[in-house]
Amino acid sequence: MSAPSLSTKRLRLRQWKDSDLSFFSKMNADARVMEYFPSTLSKEASDSLAEKIQKELREKEYGLWAVELTGVVPFIGFAGLHYQDFPAAFTPCIEIGWRLAYEHWGKGYAFEAAEKVVEYAFNTLKLKELVSFTTPDNKRSWSLMEKLGMTHNPDDDFYHTRLPKDHPLGFHVLYRLKNKHSSQLSLRE
Repeated sequence: MSAPSLSTKRLRLRQWKDSDLSFFSKMNADARVMEYFPSTLSKEASDSLAEKIQKELREKEYGLWAVELTGVVPFIGFAGLHYQDFPAAFTPCIEIGWRLAYEHWGKGYAFEAAEKVVEYAFNTLKLKELVSFTTPDNKRSWSLMEKLGMTHNPDDDFYHTRLPKDHPLGFHVLYRLKNKHSSQLSLRE
């Protein structure tokens, strides 16, 4: 079963199209967008990431949806859910994440998309918990996490195992959001 499209007042979260790839590549080459990642991405690396994202959306009921500004801009970035299983105290888990092109920052789109993703994750998928993580300096992201109602416990902070421990972006803060509607739920892969 593939992931369904989701809609908000201004946005459509959907399967990816081939036409999204050039916009995605441009976004991933922007140092402002990639400030809290190890590096910007080449076109080849961006296309490879898009392929992995599309595969997850086709094979699962969730993934990182392409986000379009309905009737205005065909692709502004992505938002959604991703299964994480790298070695950490909180994995395996489902991460909520987002990445928008710089020109679409500060307009509430990331929050609007993330809020819809949380609704889908808890009401449709019946997930027990979502996590999100970033570097401590990425105030825009953790501010959005807090706006979503996610909570931070410093005891959960960690060094990302996919980066060298001495990497300047290696240390991450972890935020959690629990589904308050049921205690009978389990993690879905």
